[in-house]
Amino acid sequence: MGKKIVFNGEGDQEPELEPGDIIIVLDEKDHPIYKRSGGDLILRQEIQLVEALCGFQKIIRTLDDRDLVITAIPGEVTKHGDVKCILNEGMPQYKNPFEKGRLIVQFVVVFPNQIAPEIIPMLENCLPPRPEIMIPDQAEECTLLPFDIQQENRRREHKNAYDEDGDMGGPGAQRVQCATN
Repeated sequence: MGKKIVFNGEGDQEPELEPGDIIIVLDEKDHPIYKRSGGDLILRQEIQLVEALCGFQKIIRTLDDRDLVITAIPGEVTKHGDVKCILNEGMPQYKNPFEKGRLIVQFVVVFPNQIAPEIIPMLENCLPPRPEIMIPDQAEECTLLPFDIQQENRRREHKNAYDEDGDMGGPGAQRVQCATN
């Protein structure tokens, strides 16, 4: 249940009767873009890798239909997971609507799925060098395979449910106990 706002004595007003209260219950609904945390609004903003490295301008549409322009200047690198905020663009405070919380922007850097081999040397010229490593003679080469953690969690839950059924022995199974003297 949401926040209650009570207006004491503001209900039906009739002669010789005491007026009742008006009670308004605010029920907060989920928003497809913003999440609320107290007076703050949280926005996950996707940016492309080129924007993260070279700067960007983005337009953010507020809940009251205004457009805000956010800018990262060229040379200012925005990393995946970086968090910035805009003061006074969050939720208005109760009984003080001119005071607002913050709009918190969490950046999600979108990487390309692959890069054409012919542009790799150009990227290597632009970016800091890769760290050099010394590979021991006894080291084994391994292959990294794609891994879907959500699918793995579903598989594990299914396996655990099966194992729990197996522990019970199924219908008609007998449990074995140690004999004591």
